[in-house]
Amino acid sequence: MIPAVIYARYSTDMQSASSVEDQIRLCAERAAREGMAVTQHYADHGISGASLMRPGIQQLLQDAMAGKFQVVFAEALDRVSRDQEDIAAVFKWLSFVGVQIITLSEGAISELHIGLKGTMNALFLKDLSDKTRRGLRGRVEAGKSGGGNSYGYDVVRKINVAGEPERGDRKINEDQADIVRRIFNEYAAGTSPRVIAKTLNAEHVPGPTGKTWGPSTIHGNKDRGTGILNNELYIGRLVWNHLRYVKDPETGKRLSRLNPADQWIVQDVPHLRIIDDDLWQKVKARQDATALGKHDKSKAEGFWDRRRPRFLLSGLIKCGCCGSTFVKISQQHFGCAGARNKGTCENKRTIRRDVLEASVLNGLQYRLMDDKLLAVFCEEYTRHVNALRMSESGNRAKDEARLQRVVRELDRMIDAICDGVPAERQGPHDRAGGRARGDREAAGSRAQG
Repeated sequence: MIPAVIYARYSTDMQSASSVEDQIRLCAERAAREGMAVTQHYADHGISGASLMRPGIQQLLQDAMAGKFQVVFAEALDRVSRDQEDIAAVFKWLSFVGVQIITLSEGAISELHIGLKGTMNALFLKDLSDKTRRGLRGRVEAGKSGGGNSYGYDVVRKINVAGEPERGDRKINEDQADIVRRIFNEYAAGTSPRVIAKTLNAEHVPGPTGKTWGPSTIHGNKDRGTGILNNELYIGRLVWNHLRYVKDPETGKRLSRLNPADQWIVQDVPHLRIIDDDLWQKVKARQDATALGKHDKSKAEGFWDRRRPRFLLSGLIKCGCCGSTFVKISQQHFGCAGARNKGTCENKRTIRRDVLEASVLNGLQYRLMDDKLLAVFCEEYTRHVNALRMSESGNRAKDEARLQRVVRELDRMIDAICDGVPAERQGPHDRAGGRARGDREAAGSRAQG
């Protein structure tokens, strides 16, 4: 029998994870009718089809190059990719190794499908993006959040008269608001963001993500409106459409671009104000003075006065004590960011860049370029990837079990309301009795009808 595989995907966490199982089941039935043997399933859970940076599709392409199968089944071509260039590239590579794509919607895929469906999927993504932006703009103009949340606020969950959730409302979190005021006051008094971050970490104050504070979390980027000190929501001004996002055609990752000021949507929300105007202006004045000092050409330019270049191992070095990234702390040395910027690590040791690069390159050249060692590396990489997949499957099973518990709790509350008994006082026999009474009453109503 011809060896075949199945690829399935669903886009976001708002969709059901069972969608993947449904796709696999339907594709397996089609493969059986075609007389093909399905040897493996590939899936991507909660990942958009606008990019090929997905573990499932990448593993499928690697196995295809290794000649492990001859046919790929999918529910539709847009499950493989919605990007016009990406779907053409996938089709090109699979055709090169003699692998055919068959979908339940389009059948056997040819160049005609790639051209027409690729264009349709690209237009669908553009139309979906425009509709989403229109909806978000309307929400912002009504004084509601356009997505996400800021430190210092809590999301308010409401249900309207139609029983549907109302999104976008926020309220001030007083504990976090006190931290915001403290940061603004200390910075206006002359304290650096690095010292503020170290102090908050020493006091075990959780950061915006629930983890530690860093200097960039506080100072951010003034032009882009990022960072605690640049969030205009703290003075009761909601600014939306500050940034736009474009996909890097080489890496497939989203990159942010600053929009012109005339495209920003600004709405006053005085009930969300945390910082008064005087304190805000003091902070802006110090930011302007600091920026002016950094760009003062009359001063001798040092390492921190110019854009730092990226070196061979930038972003790849980790601290052996705390796991933080090793960053440039001088022109020639790397050091632990956790120790230098956050105060969360005791490792103050440094290493010269040239020594580090020479050590790594020599190790690659003389120690890893060996067939046996390469085999060990490949085995370890495969084991690690499989462990990640198993962990993801285990987490999904836990989430599904938790969902079932929530559903049961909702049933319990509904039964309690129908019986006029408080939910906390109702036992399992009462719940069973309530459901039985509801079933009998429904049956009686149907009989009378």
